Amino acid sequence: MKRYGRWSIVISLVTALLLWGSVIRLTNFPAFILPSPAQVALRFLEALFDGSLLRHAGYTLLEVILGLVIGSSLATLLGYLLAKSTTLERLLSPYLVASQAIPTVAIAPLLVIWFGSGMFSKILICALIVFFPVLVNTVVGMRSVPKELRDLMTSLRATRGQVLRHLEIPAALPILFGGLRVGATLSVIGAVVGEFVGADRGLGFVINVGRGQYDTALVFVAIFTLIAMALMLYGLVVWIEKRALSWQKESDSKPAHRTHKALDSNQKKVFP
Repeated sequence: MKRYGRWSIVISLVTALLLWGSVIRLTNFPAFILPSPAQVALRFLEALFDGSLLRHAGYTLLEVILGLVIGSSLATLLGYLLAKSTTLERLLSPYLVASQAIPTVAIAPLLVIWFGSGMFSKILICALIVFFPVLVNTVVGMRSVPKELRDLMTSLRATRGQVLRHLEIPAALPILFGGLRVGATLSVIGAVVGEFVGADRGLGFVINVGRGQYDTALVFVAIFTLIAMALMLYGLVVWIEKRALSWQKESDSKPAHRTHKALDSNQKKVFP
């Protein structure tokens, strides 16, 4: 199945390139409207070898990672508090929902004006766009813990820290990682939006330069780099999730293993 999945990805990429080339041959679009795959590849190699692509991509990646870490950390902390206190949730939920009703594109110019066009404003935009989905998933995950397990921990006289460590965090991790998957892709969008508004570095700046110079191939290079960055971050979150939730597979396999051992022992008793 894994081999089939890899081949399907290769086939889809080759099909997309063939369709792209066919559209160019049929329409005869000029390069400043729709460059060919070969032109984009040559522009990619040019930007790669002169160091500009790595420099701008590294700057954007740093903004994305810092924004993702800061936004998800604050959202997890506040989400835990909201899950524990309905009063706090009633007080803050109108403001949290209202903050998501305002598009990030509308907030970004204000943040750049207030905090400057440096890296801090881009990190703040990334953190804001990541914050809400991680917050919601944290609240849902904490409240999805079965009441029977909470009663069991209470009967065992577990402290609040023990309940958090041994029950709430393991139970909420699958839902929390779902929010992190969404946040990993949204953080890339936040960084680019901030760079569109005001920046002299980053892939958003590269897109602005390419658009102003009608260098559409460069715009495609920056877009594909952003896609690769989002896929890399998404894959990283999935990998961490598999490592963090490996105990689930082990716990699922143990009952079956014990059942087989019990059946074997019973068979030996019946058929010595």
